[in-house]
Amino acid sequence: MKKNVLIIGAGGVAQVVAHKCAQHNDVLGNIHIASRTVAKCQQIVDSVREKGSLKVAGELQAHALDALDIEATKALIDKTQSQLVINVGSAFINMSVLQACIETGAAYLDTAIHEDPTKICENPPWYANYEWKRKAICEEKGITAILGAGFDPGVVNAYAAVAVNEYFDSVDSIDIIDINAGSHGRYFATNFDPEINFREFTGRVWSWQNNEWVQNRMFEHKRTDDLPVVGMQTSYMTGHDEIHSLSQNLGVPNVRFWMGFGEHYINVFTVLKNLGLLSEQPVKTAEGLEVVPLKVVKAVLPDPSSLAPDYTGKTCIGDQVKGKKDGKDKEVFIYNVADHAEAYAEVGSQGISYTAGVPPVAAALLIASGEWDVKKMVNVEELDPKPFINLLNEMGLPTRIKDEQGDRPLSF
Repeated sequence: MKKNVLIIGAGGVAQVVAHKCAQHNDVLGNIHIASRTVAKCQQIVDSVREKGSLKVAGELQAHALDALDIEATKALIDKTQSQLVINVGSAFINMSVLQACIETGAAYLDTAIHEDPTKICENPPWYANYEWKRKAICEEKGITAILGAGFDPGVVNAYAAVAVNEYFDSVDSIDIIDINAGSHGRYFATNFDPEINFREFTGRVWSWQNNEWVQNRMFEHKRTDDLPVVGMQTSYMTGHDEIHSLSQNLGVPNVRFWMGFGEHYINVFTVLKNLGLLSEQPVKTAEGLEVVPLKVVKAVLPDPSSLAPDYTGKTCIGDQVKGKKDGKDKEVFIYNVADHAEAYAEVGSQGISYTAGVPPVAAALLIASGEWDVKKMVNVEELDPKPFINLLNEMGLPTRIKDEQGDRPLSF
């Protein structure tokens, strides 16, 4: 049994992770939250205590940490006796935190691929550029490292594995559809870190088609689907983390990711991009100050966690999978619907943060129990998805399946 959790990061997702860890601290043990700004960590601690989320009496502490400092991260892991590290900080810190876990023996979980702040949309598969280079050392040292254990990537990877293993003889395509049909009431805002959010869309769009990488432009391809609960929704093909592991691990010839955007978002995004305000490269002002335009835009936009109190509506995220079963064409849609207001009432975060924050805690519980303590580096689709989906059903993210037999809950 692995116990004691160190949560790295202090945004909206970290808040969800902290609350969910607290709700299961009888299994997970002591909870520590660390980021560069200790005050933000303390706000999360206060929120957990105010909502009475701790299942049993236990340790819950905030810490200041520069997670790029491997030695400092190792020291905090040792000090807190944390055997589980949930990294929900910036994607820029992944490799540093992972290395600290490798050197201390702690299990590592994250929710997104590592990024180099000076590079955007590198050549695929993205995991091979960074995390997968540590596969051998993780296996050699017996380190459990579960990559991309959020919702997308994460839960959608488990959905893909379930579809491939349980519902088809052969799969031709996996289309992951991510729709936020909610409203935050602001003129313009992003649902998570604006810097990471925009970086996904300013470069090349990579998809896996006919067993090879295909490059497109953002907003070049779109589709419209009639989805459960949220109805008719338009989404656009974009690059995303899960494509880069699913394409390598499941043997499916077509893997694509589609995200919903409103016309207003597209218009504002296009203006910012065309003006050069989404560039990650530094520029000099007339006064001689060196600034990164993307960081300036991030600084003037609302903090994503501040959107939560006023957020209404629902999300729908799932996998549309097509292939053959018993010689006949078959299609399934495996999905979850989350409610922004319900998420805020429970943990004080909006639905996007909720869908990203619950799954790594479910994964941590499976590591703690030994079911997912695989002592090597894996992506979610390489693990048994059934206990993960069952846990999520209990923890606030119920899975449903829609196929020729109708629309119904999915459990095992």
